[in-house]
Amino acid sequence: MKILRVFIILFLICGSYFNAQNLPPIKIFSTEDYNADNQNWQISQSDNKFIYVANNRGLLEFDGSEWHLYESLNKSIIRSVKVIGDKIYTGCYMDFGYWSKNSFGKLEYVSLLPKLEQNIEEDDQIWSILDFNEWVVFQSSHNIYFYNTLNQTFKIIKTDKIIYNIFNIENTIFYSVRNEGIYKIKDGKPKLVTNSYAIKNNKIIRIFSINNEVIFLTQKSGFYKIKNSKAVKWDIPANNIFEQSNVYCSLRLKNGQFIIGTISNGIINLNSDGSFNYQINQKNGLSNNTVLSLLEDTDNNLWVGLDNGINCINITSPVQVYNDFDGVLGTVYTSIVFKNNLYVGTNQGLFLKKIDTNDHFKFIEGTKGQVWTLFNYNDEDLLCGHHLGTFSIEYDKALLIDNNTLGSWSFKTIPSHKNLLLKGNYNGIYVLEKSYGKWRVRNKIEGFSSSSRFFELDKANHIFVSHENKGVIKLTIDDNFKKVTKIEVEPSLEIGKNSSLVKYRDTILYSYSKGIFKYDQKDKIFKYDSLLSPIINKENYVSGKLVVDNKDMLWAFSKDNINYVLNDNLTNKPQIHSLAIPLNLRKVIVSFENISQIKNSLYLLGTANGYLTINLAKTKDNNKYHIYLNSITFKDLDNVIKTYDKDRFIEFKHKKGIITFNYSTPNYDKYSEVKYQYKLEGFSNHWSGWSSTSKASFENLSFGNYILKVKSKVGNKLSQNTISYNFKVNRPILLSNLALSIYFITLILIVFITHKVYKRHYDKKLRQEQSESEKIIFQIKNKQLNDAIENKNRELTISKMSIIKKNELLNSIKKELKNLEQSKNKRAAIKLIDDNLNNTKDWEFFVKAFKNTDKTFLHKLKELHPNLTPNDVRFCVYLRLNLSSKEIADLLNITIKSVETKRYRLRKRMNLPHEENLIDYILSL
Repeated sequence: MKILRVFIILFLICGSYFNAQNLPPIKIFSTEDYNADNQNWQISQSDNKFIYVANNRGLLEFDGSEWHLYESLNKSIIRSVKVIGDKIYTGCYMDFGYWSKNSFGKLEYVSLLPKLEQNIEEDDQIWSILDFNEWVVFQSSHNIYFYNTLNQTFKIIKTDKIIYNIFNIENTIFYSVRNEGIYKIKDGKPKLVTNSYAIKNNKIIRIFSINNEVIFLTQKSGFYKIKNSKAVKWDIPANNIFEQSNVYCSLRLKNGQFIIGTISNGIINLNSDGSFNYQINQKNGLSNNTVLSLLEDTDNNLWVGLDNGINCINITSPVQVYNDFDGVLGTVYTSIVFKNNLYVGTNQGLFLKKIDTNDHFKFIEGTKGQVWTLFNYNDEDLLCGHHLGTFSIEYDKALLIDNNTLGSWSFKTIPSHKNLLLKGNYNGIYVLEKSYGKWRVRNKIEGFSSSSRFFELDKANHIFVSHENKGVIKLTIDDNFKKVTKIEVEPSLEIGKNSSLVKYRDTILYSYSKGIFKYDQKDKIFKYDSLLSPIINKENYVSGKLVVDNKDMLWAFSKDNINYVLNDNLTNKPQIHSLAIPLNLRKVIVSFENISQIKNSLYLLGTANGYLTINLAKTKDNNKYHIYLNSITFKDLDNVIKTYDKDRFIEFKHKKGIITFNYSTPNYDKYSEVKYQYKLEGFSNHWSGWSSTSKASFENLSFGNYILKVKSKVGNKLSQNTISYNFKVNRPILLSNLALSIYFITLILIVFITHKVYKRHYDKKLRQEQSESEKIIFQIKNKQLNDAIENKNRELTISKMSIIKKNELLNSIKKELKNLEQSKNKRAAIKLIDDNLNNTKDWEFFVKAFKNTDKTFLHKLKELHPNLTPNDVRFCVYLRLNLSSKEIADLLNITIKSVETKRYRLRKRMNLPHEENLIDYILSL
């Protein structure tokens, strides 16, 4: 009966809490995400906020963007992990040591077993690691190894019985021994603290120091205190929960709350006074019900190592989540707090529950179907705009007040008519009237039948209707609101996708992708509002939906942010604030965004499968974020990846491939997205767009010097630092300095050789031209010479013929004179003729002409035959001229016979052989 009673109490208490809770956001990491085994035994965090997990496959490292797995040396399960300084200490089967990061961004393991003076106990497993002053404490089942980091020596405490756990409480080491109790290390030796029955026969999960008291959490019996060396139950409101919970791990949060990790019930959160706060299990968001390890990180996130997966719970987040896991609630389109009840309108109908309770939502009968809006009329009546029409809501009852008109979009008051409301419908605008405390449909405004989801009334009783396909339509209404007297399409506005129309601070606003336009009552046109338009970001535009809440705050929704406007009462100017909750995380229906105030600074945002609550008082982000360069790799065309030393200046070889820089900013808030921006100076001086991709890749970079700069932002908050990394891509081998030198020398040689070749070519060409010129000149000269020779020959011939004619004439005269009678005058005349025939002047003239024609002959003749007489020389000249014997006889004034005799004598003087022809010889000289 006792067990049954406890179970019923647990069911009643937890059932209402568990199923209707607003819970902190949970980031889920499955085995597929971190690519290792399912069980995760311990979790630790480094100073740079990287997360380290002891997993069945090895050590997991999470840099905020990517998971990396490092297997243990002996391939065994890593059971424990603790980050101390720049080292990550781990323990596994028969080994323990530490990991440190090298300059390539990879972890390297160093075993501490070689420094142990004895062999580690057979089958020993290291279950826990503590940081204790200069010591690192490793706990196995039967041994506690104290490693001194200063002198690298060990001290060992051994026990025969099983050591359950070890703890560092206010700089004192406590440990729990099965069936013996709790010990502490004092003066270097174990000292029994308590062996109370409740302690020694129970597994101690955790020890806490609270208000100078030591509190023990047991596996099955809850909390105990030590009073007078005896264990006394710590009386807390949630004690009944422990009677049916098997606790495996626990920790106390910085805010004083307790987190209890159980074997089969997920995690339980207790307030600092021990009262129940909430429970998260597999049914309402946790990946698995078996909790193996817990860690509160530096940003107050709760990390949960599960039997199957890893979860990160944002326990201090300003955002809380109500997930409709059972699909009962559906997609939330509207919400309102009315008379201390929270009403939620969804695609499934209208639901309510008491505010500030964890009660289940109750469905209001008769409202099944699509709810569009909820309207509070003067805190007197609650109206529900529904696909079926309009309902008047009285607590959990719904009364349909317009049976004949489907689809009520929204409601607006008429300032001049206190008991009337305008209702936008699928087919126009209707007037509702409150009479005798009841609402009824008074009339439809005739003359306009278009859907009126967004409409507003100005001070002159004009109704403006925003129709997505027709634009903004201005309706002029008669005084009784029964008939449209004039319809105008607003010319100053464009038709905008996902546009909306609202009244904010007595001004009608139209919102679409190009900004916000306000209606100028004086000029009767819409004008661009430069103060409000920044909440509609053109680059991140998804919806122009504007919401004005009951605190007169204006809300807008972009791709990356939820923006809201507060009015500065001092300057009367709008102040724009942003909540960095991107569309992909808030999961709302575009153009049907809805947000309402629940109380004070707490707001409810409808989503596709429930809703989020946002506490604006907690949205200030005081965290400081840093970006880290994790690794640099190069992948070639064969998909071979090489990792480079990121702490050194890298000179990449010039080859085709992809250079990748991996970086990250650790942030584990589910609703704060990390984005990165980079630029590569030397390639482009422009920053890239913001992207959630935590790496930059560059393919086939040309040679040169580069500087990579990377910055990040978490939500809208920039990182404290910017990565700046210099590197170089070397010239290709064919463009290296050596190659360029060779090219330069080769070029000089080519230029030199080319110059020489061209010079030789042109010299040859010049010589050819000169030769041709000389040849031409020679030919000209030869011609001139030939002409001169011909002239000389002509002169010689003329001279020869003149002498011959003269001699012939003289001989003829002489012959005639001989026939005359003898007289004195006759002899004188004959003598005169003989003197002329033998005159040497004719010969001298003839020799001069001959020399001009044949300059070398006489010289050679005299050299070869110096014994020749002048008459012999003269005879040789005539023979050289190839004169006939008769012509020679005439020139020499002798007979032909005498000429032959001269030939004979000349041969003899020249000593010519008999067979050699005299004339041929003379011609050959």
